[in-house]
Amino acid sequence: MKTKYESYRKILEKKADEVRHSMSAQKAAQVLSRQEHAHDEGDLSQQSHEEWIFLNRNTLDVKLLREVQDALQRIAHGAYGVCFECDEPISVKRLDAVPWAKFCVSCQERIASGEVLSHQEEELQEADR
Repeated sequence: MKTKYESYRKILEKKADEVRHSMSAQKAAQVLSRQEHAHDEGDLSQQSHEEWIFLNRNTLDVKLLREVQDALQRIAHGAYGVCFECDEPISVKRLDAVPWAKFCVSCQERIASGEVLSHQEEELQEADR
């Protein structure tokens, strides 16, 4: 059964593949560039810095992959394209720009400015209490 979001599903699946490939390529490059024994403090410092960059990039890739996979789940469950915050439809223009978007533009701006917390952030705060 084709849904009105079939094109987004294809875009999201392609993005997930790209992120997985990027993560694999980064991991391979990190392994290849790693020296068994640093020759001096400069080599050790450079290696530590490269590992830090790799971990930060990998963290961002994991976060993006999770967001893309969540969007694919929303498509599968018929919840795609609806803002998590206000339950209003997310505009086609926003979904075209960020197919994994969970929030409409106005709610995303309010969350980014700290004006409101997303439902997920509220749940985390409640769990910490």
